[in-house]
Formats: sequence, structure tokens, C-alpha cells
Amino acid sequence: MAAGLSQTALAGSAFSPSYISLIEAGHREPTDAALGVLAERLGTTLEFLKHGEDGPNEARTRLELDYARLDLASGDATGAVQRIGALDLSVVTPTLRIEAHTTLARAHELLGELETAISLLEPLLVETQQRPDHLRAAVLTTALVGCYLEAGDLHRAVEVGESTLGELDGADLVGTDEHLRLASTVLWAYVERGDLLYATHRAAELVRLAESLGTPRGRGSVYWNAALVAEQRRDYELAQRYTERALALLSEGEPDRDLPRLRVNYAWLLLRSEPADPQGALEQIERAEPGLTIVGSSLDVARLQVERSRAHLLLGDEVAAEADARAALAGLGDSPRLEGATAHIALGDVLDARGDAEGAAAAYQWGADMLGMMAATRHSAGVWRDLGDRYLRRGDVDAAARAFDRALREAGFQPSMPAGVPRQTWSLGG
Repeated sequence: MAAGLSQTALAGSAFSPSYISLIEAGHREPTDAALGVLAERLGTTLEFLKHGEDGPNEARTRLELDYARLDLASGDATGAVQRIGALDLSVVTPTLRIEAHTTLARAHELLGELETAISLLEPLLVETQQRPDHLRAAVLTTALVGCYLEAGDLHRAVEVGESTLGELDGADLVGTDEHLRLASTVLWAYVERGDLLYATHRAAELVRLAESLGTPRGRGSVYWNAALVAEQRRDYELAQRYTERALALLSEGEPDRDLPRLRVNYAWLLLRSEPADPQGALEQIERAEPGLTIVGSSLDVARLQVERSRAHLLLGDEVAAEADARAALAGLGDSPRLEGATAHIALGDVLDARGDAEGAAAAYQWGADMLGMMAATRHSAGVWRDLGDRYLRRGDVDAAARAFDRALREAGFQPSMPAGVPRQTWSLGG
């Protein structure tokens, strides 16, 4: 039944349908050879047909997978990778193998190894969709869209997300937690791609859907991403209301990394409100740090450290601000990540405040170089704008103009003057 096969289809040319019926009724004991053929057609193992989850390979693998999940919960993603890598997944059922590879992808994502995580999740999604298992496919797609977002491949994030959302709609699973979490994650991909008007419309639809059908967790995910859309529209008051609503909803469930990540996002909002509230931001960060240190990725921790650096700088604590900015950079390494660019800018701000003009200039240049190695997104456009503001404040008009031009290009505004047009001198007096 789970494989979607009739008795005739399962029997094929090797057995008669009546023989399958006798096995099901308990009137025949199939040989191991017969079970091997049936297991292959059912997409499972001979051991599972004989023993279920109590078979030695299945039980041992499930136990090791539970230990790997404990490793992740305690912040040991490397340990989880090593533990799962030592398993022989060819002798277990496809369901358990998918669980193991999903956990392995999560571990690589936490280590910042996005390409490896994606290479694991893509074939798992295809296999799950073929079964079909729509809810599990939605969970895998949400993880995959998140990885593509982190890696900056916005086109693929939208493509794979919308495909699975269409399948959920066709299976009448709209409004489930899995649907709402995936839809709200895809929403952020549209924001990053610059489709802000469409994202605003979709956010309003999702809020209405979540309020009528969603559980607290599903609604929390929707409000969180609706807050991100409001942020991009510079409607910080609405973004703060949505974030507070999301915090209340997500606080009702089991603790995971969503809640501390949301608190860091709330701190980001408090630092950009008018007037800024650095003390309130530090309080949110203090509440987020224990959970994020354990279950967050290296990118999550770096974001927390950058926002704490900014809060300390606004409060005049330059020593603490510099320590956080440098800690974020140390954790991120040299890979071209948007978080690395923002951490360099944060460090430049601290050095500038301390009067280290040369050090600030070097930090800003590092940030610019890192941004230059990444694909254009609306988020990166905002970082280029931030960098341009810093150059302008320092009196480097040429560098500011280049940064502002890059921000406009990455936001989708291309030069209107064709290349090769002769330069003319204009004057207001005609």
C-alpha cells in the first residue's frame, strides 16, 4: 500500500497474485530468495520485511542516527558528520537512509559547507517526490531553499521552492505547517531577488492563510518572513510588530534554532529603529546566544556577533565592539560570504570610531573585495549602500560613488547612458 502497488503489480512475472494474497493472509512463509525479490520491488530490504524496525541493521543505524542528532543538539556538527559517515546505509530501508542523509546535510549546513549540503539534499528531494511523500518533500525543500539562499543562488531557490509548493497545492496540503514554512522561506528568496512588490502581496496572503489554518509554529514562520519583507520596505514599525508576534508564537513550541535566530533579527530591527535601542538589542542577543551557540550555524553565530558589535559601538564600548567583529571574522574564515562583508564593515566602523583611519580603510576595502566576489542580491545591494555611506563619511567621494553605483546595479538599476556616448559639460544657466 505504501509503495502504491497492487498485488498483481507486486507479483510481476515471478509470482502469482494469489501467492501474494496468501503471504498477506499469513498462509504462506516466503523464502529469503522470494523476500529479496519482493523487497527490491517494494523499495525496502529483506531484513525489514522479516523483522521490521527491530532488525539488527535497522536498529543499529537508527541508534547511531539518534546519537548523531544528539551531537547536533550539543553543537558538535563535526561529530555528527563522522558518525553518519561510518554507517553502511545500503543495508537499511530507504526511509531511514533519507533520514540519515537529511541529518548529514543539516550537519554540513551548520558547518557552513553549503555546497555539500545541497549535493545531499537535491537527490533526496527527487527520490522523495517520486515515492511520493509530499510532506517530507516539503521539509527537504525548505532546507534546500535555505541553503540556496545562503549560497546566493536565488533563481534555483525560487525554482525548487515553487515546484514543491505546486505539488502541495495539488495534494490539498495547503495550510499545513510544512506548506507554511516552505512558502514563507520562498518568500524571502523573492525579497532577495528584488521582487519586493510580489513578495509584499504574497506575505499578506500567507498571513491570512496562516491565521485561518496554521498552527502556532506555522504562523510564527509566516510572521517572521513577513517581518523581513516589511524590513526591506523600510517599514520598521510593521516589521517590529510582525517580529514580536512571531516571537510569541514560536516561544510556545519546542526550542530550536528558529527562536534564537528570530531574536537576532529583532536585535537588528532595534538597532535601526528611530531612535535606536542598543540596550534592547543586547538583551535580545543575550537571550539568543545560548541556543544559537549550540544549534546555530557558523553564519548564525557570526550574525549575532556583528549585531552585538554594532550595539556595543552605539553604547560607546569600542573594546567589546571590536572583539565581537573580530570573533565573527574568525568564525567565518575566508570564504566569500555576505556575512563576512558585513563583519568587515562592522570592524571598520569600530576602527574609525577609535581614530584608526588606516585600519578602517583596510577593513572597508576587505568588505568591498568580498562583496565583489558574490552574486548580486537585494541584500548585497544594501551592504554596498552601507559601504558607500562609510566612504562618503570619510571623504572618499570616488569610492563612495563606486559603491553607490554597485548598490544600484545589484538592486536592478542599470546605467541609462549608453557606453561610448561623448561626455558633455552641462550648466544650470544653459
